[in-house]
Amino acid sequence: MEQTLAIIKPDGVSRGLIGEVILRIERNKLKIKAMKLIQMSKTQAQGFYAVHRERPFFQSLTDFMCSGPVVVMVLEGENAIKRWRDMMGATNYKDAAEGTIRRDFATDIEKNVVHGSDAPETAAFETGYFFNALERV
Repeated sequence: MEQTLAIIKPDGVSRGLIGEVILRIERNKLKIKAMKLIQMSKTQAQGFYAVHRERPFFQSLTDFMCSGPVVVMVLEGENAIKRWRDMMGATNYKDAAEGTIRRDFATDIEKNVVHGSDAPETAAFETGYFFNALERV
């Protein structure tokens, strides 16, 4: 079974979308193997998004991700990475398919409600960034 990281971003948490996102995850038969509500520091957000350090959006992204609490989850299932990414929709919500989380709830390209790993190597790094072995069931 494949695992991936899912994050409900500060805009999703502040807008009361935690339950809606979890409902969609469960309806799509992905198992939540770990979950917690956290508040990232700027340093933690920069470490998590270090791969984007040279990109022009790095500062605004890391500022946003530490602007409020987020829900981090480890999801598990067959093809979990692709399935979660399909559920999220395109990064730019205007390009996202109908019925995806981002199409339904995002307000701009940065405030797009959710994050998900894009590859097995990324998923391994990202899940390990937030969860140790004892926190996963």
